Amino acid sequence: MPITGTLVSSGIAFGEARLIPAHKHSLDVRLISPTGIIKEQIKLKGAIKQLCQHLRHCQGNFAPEQDTFELIDADILLLEDPELHHALNEHIDKFRFSAQVAVDRIFTQQADELAQLDDPYLANRSLDIRSLGQRLINALNGDLALDLSAITQDCIILAQDLTPAEFGQLPLQFIKGLVLQTGSVTSHTAILARAADIPTLVNCQWQDGPHSGSNLGIKNGDKLILDAIAGELFNDPSPDLQTKLQQKYQAEQQRRQALAQYKCRPSETRDGHQVSIRANVGDLNDVLRLTDTGAQGVGLFRTEFLLIHAKQVPTEQQQYQLYCDALHSLDGQVLTIRTFDIGADKALPCLNQAKEDNPALGLRGIRYSLAQPSLLQPQLRAVLRAANHGPIRLMFPMLNQLEELELLIGQIELCKAQLIEQEKGFGELSLGIVIETPAAVLNLPSLLPLLDFVSIGSNDLSQYTQAVDRTNSALTKNFSPLSPPVLKLIAMTVECCKAQNKPISLCGELASDPKLTPLLVGLGINELSVTPGQILEVKAALCLGEFGGDSGFYAHGKDALSKSRMLDLAQCVSDYNQ
Repeated sequence: MPITGTLVSSGIAFGEARLIPAHKHSLDVRLISPTGIIKEQIKLKGAIKQLCQHLRHCQGNFAPEQDTFELIDADILLLEDPELHHALNEHIDKFRFSAQVAVDRIFTQQADELAQLDDPYLANRSLDIRSLGQRLINALNGDLALDLSAITQDCIILAQDLTPAEFGQLPLQFIKGLVLQTGSVTSHTAILARAADIPTLVNCQWQDGPHSGSNLGIKNGDKLILDAIAGELFNDPSPDLQTKLQQKYQAEQQRRQALAQYKCRPSETRDGHQVSIRANVGDLNDVLRLTDTGAQGVGLFRTEFLLIHAKQVPTEQQQYQLYCDALHSLDGQVLTIRTFDIGADKALPCLNQAKEDNPALGLRGIRYSLAQPSLLQPQLRAVLRAANHGPIRLMFPMLNQLEELELLIGQIELCKAQLIEQEKGFGELSLGIVIETPAAVLNLPSLLPLLDFVSIGSNDLSQYTQAVDRTNSALTKNFSPLSPPVLKLIAMTVECCKAQNKPISLCGELASDPKLTPLLVGLGINELSVTPGQILEVKAALCLGEFGGDSGFYAHGKDALSKSRMLDLAQCVSDYNQ
């Protein structure tokens, strides 16, 4: 039986097994003597210093603009955080536990808090926190790092997890695939694997052994085939299976080469219906990589990602420079910036946020920004100044009421006045909102006269419409990203925008699924903002179809709207894509 897991980066890989030890140590939970407290605290300080030095050494192999450099830098910032040092030392002093136990408990606590957040990106960061804590425990035990640079032949890595620093040691020319026991699609290692185009599976289920994969009968040097299309790893495949997977590999290579033709093609259906395809990004590196994707600019810049590992909120000048750099890279294409989408459901180290009993329904999105003008105004001034250098659209998350929009427009005018007083130039912005709740859909007719465009955030719209926590595995049968009521709300939003001649985009997970491209375009969406790796897939789905006619996208959209059951809607989409 093959090993199965969650697909992170697709492809098919052939190579020998390379098993990476987990380097786990048992924890001694016996109390230390009062005289041993200082000794443990000194040992902790030395281990943190040693690990930071090791990480900086690894970091030296990369340029500052590379993802690996930034991800290692985030680990160093956390390790050097005075608040972390205080919490660890206090735990040793108060509970008389060893430094190893203190690290385990404090890092586990931080990871558990992140894991409970509503935002999947931040929740999945818990895995990175746990991994860093384990590395610090290893350093305390004198087991600082793996030497992965000695790999000299094609291999498929099996490991419990890999940190950014460990990934950075890998000689990527020999790494044909990654199979990890833990991890998620948004973990640091997953991001790096996608960027390096390495076929990768995470969350693969096997029992821990002395080496990852050893209890599965896999040994170093065994011949493996990783099918990171079906999500399967095969050990010592039969000749027939090898032939089958080799044919599948060739077909996948041909498919990828065929997709490349769409990079420079007009973004339109065969009968000339045009749809803009833009990219979702989280930082400047994402923007810089768009040149090879065929994206028509940025449809969603998640600016809160700038705060995830920051000790302090970026200054107005820092934000201004970042937005200008993004505009320069886009070379005249539009940059759509979403203001900081944060709140108690997205606890960030650089903000002093109060805990809420029900954060998903609390002070989040634009509600939080309006309550924190010292956070909102520098961002607005930075965006206004950057708009003097290229086309910028600014959109506000979690906006439901006309009063909120009027307050935000007032804040923009105030920031313009401040810039005039400071004799700083600025440009005009196109203003929009992210539709994330049924209330926003129902209030849209009164909001649109003050807006230039609208974007549908289908992830939150699905969750708030269906009243289901999409991260709760017990409710899987109760939730679908695309359900009949959500589809109807999308259609209502489109009709409202068409009536007032305002552009309408969609920037949630639905936009990145090429099987849903005909349906969304058929409903009237005229811009899709997509995960960069899926842009050519979505563009191909658009270019290969027709908008009109009995079997066109428009007819498919009408047919889908007639479905009242989730299963019927799913079948409708499946049948259309046959």
